[in-house]
Amino acid sequence: MNVSPSKENILKKIRKALSSSTPIPFLQSEGNSSVFQPSRQELEVQFAEEFTNLKGKFVYCMNKEELAHQLSQLATSNQWEKLFCNETALRNNFSGTLGQWYTDDLKNCDASITSCECLVARTGTIVMSAGQESGRTVSVYAPIHICIAYTKQLVYDVKDGLLFMKDKYGNNLPSLITFATGPSRTADIEKTLVVGVHGPKEVYCFLVEGGND
Repeated sequence: MNVSPSKENILKKIRKALSSSTPIPFLQSEGNSSVFQPSRQELEVQFAEEFTNLKGKFVYCMNKEELAHQLSQLATSNQWEKLFCNETALRNNFSGTLGQWYTDDLKNCDASITSCECLVARTGTIVMSAGQESGRTVSVYAPIHICIAYTKQLVYDVKDGLLFMKDKYGNNLPSLITFATGPSRTADIEKTLVVGVHGPKEVYCFLVEGGND
């Protein structure tokens, strides 16, 4: 096969480059350390500020009893009649206060309730995955998403969130990891911000002191 001089010249350069490796420049920028400075305030406060700036609705609860009371008040004040929750632990925890509103009809529910993997304080992000009992659809299909999280699930940055999940799942990471930063929104339509186009139009985060055990 005839090879043109220009092609042969390119191939020679490739062979030469492959024969001797080039050191990676700027090693300090290859993900070994975060470009963001550590938080100077409590992670709870920083998450609440960032989350509310993104039009999320944040509620802090001292314990599970206060959480159940706050959820009940929220459902009553909004006149919700159907709450979808398919996570066994959450349904059992609040069956006494929310049981009358539970439904198995995700398509026609007023709001859905899920847990999360962790919360990223720097960006006000809720991290969820396909490894949760709620699966892929519950947090995005309902018009209103209610997330239940605990202070032990707070991390500073996205990198810390991924390490948090690595500690939990090891080498068996879920097939889908979702980073939800506030309600669904887009500005594709004439550069006008529209909320709730391809996901929930409202997102609540109830942060409970301690862990979920």
